[in-house]
Amino acid sequence: MLKILHMAPQNYAGVPYSFYDMHKSCGDYSRIITYHKNPLDFPEDICLNLPLPNFQLAKLWRKKKLENREEQKVKEVPLFKPKNNLENIYFKINDFLKKKKIDEIIEKYNLNDFDIIHYDAGLDLFRDASLAKKWKRQGKKIVCCYYGSDLRIRGLIKELDEISDLNITSEYDHLELKKDLYYLFYPYNPSELPKRNSDENEEVKIIHSPTNRKYKGTGLILSVIEKIKKEKKIKFLLMENVKRNELLQIKSACDISIDQVGGTMGGTGYGKAGLETLAMGIPTITNMSDKYKAWLPENPFVVANNGEELYRKLNELIEDKNHRQEIGVRGQAWVNKYHGYEEVNRKLKELYRLKNII
Repeated sequence: MLKILHMAPQNYAGVPYSFYDMHKSCGDYSRIITYHKNPLDFPEDICLNLPLPNFQLAKLWRKKKLENREEQKVKEVPLFKPKNNLENIYFKINDFLKKKKIDEIIEKYNLNDFDIIHYDAGLDLFRDASLAKKWKRQGKKIVCCYYGSDLRIRGLIKELDEISDLNITSEYDHLELKKDLYYLFYPYNPSELPKRNSDENEEVKIIHSPTNRKYKGTGLILSVIEKIKKEKKIKFLLMENVKRNELLQIKSACDISIDQVGGTMGGTGYGKAGLETLAMGIPTITNMSDKYKAWLPENPFVVANNGEELYRKLNELIEDKNHRQEIGVRGQAWVNKYHGYEEVNRKLKELYRLKNII
């Protein structure tokens, strides 16, 4: 039995927690430490509930860094470094202030006893990766798993990257940003989902639930929806900042889902939201590059990369209920085949063996 510890800044869309749950379901011992609480009520194991700098100046600073990354259009992931002396001082003070609490957590939960440490989003509890470096000296294996903006916007933490035994990602576009990444479908258990209930809809119900409008291309999606509303009888739901269980219930009564189309900085493909609707048997629209579309095995998504394609694909789905049902059945089977716990765990163990982790 392996002892696997996950360290995650936050339980992003529930994905880090699903890895932890997968380890347990497949017979290993695991815990997950999250640094900050997810505001949308995704489940937690051990949450430190550390404060996030959410005052106005911090928000403006994060927005500026995002804009700079969009302008640069870099083809290779940058190394993270503080942008100025003020940011550098902030990280050092923050690390100092939380050290006592972190030491207490390590002792309370016997965190030094784990064999493999997964750093979800490639971020240690300390910005200089001092905890990871200590565990590495003790002979533990270090795994970094990247999910999205961690590489696209923040960049690599050099100190952690240098000691990582294995680097994995669930984002196709990351494979071109960092050459030593291995792709792994993230685990998902559809048993959490409510029963599908859309048979009685008088109007075709379409849902879009962005966590970030800019990333998901919400502006473009809204313009296409307005055009279709003038021509057909549909009901469109734009769901933002909705608690998780409530959102799943709403999704279960929908006929079509739009994940993302034409967004910026969010990559292409699908995220947890798209996977959930796919697992419910709901046709799910997303954007994909030609390379990604050809690479993804048995691609179950309805692909639309611009407004014209979105308009056409939506009309096809709205007009043909049998077509929606056929796509839905295929999507459910695909989720179980590629994202199921046993299959993802098998693939991860293969990577562990490849890198001499086990």
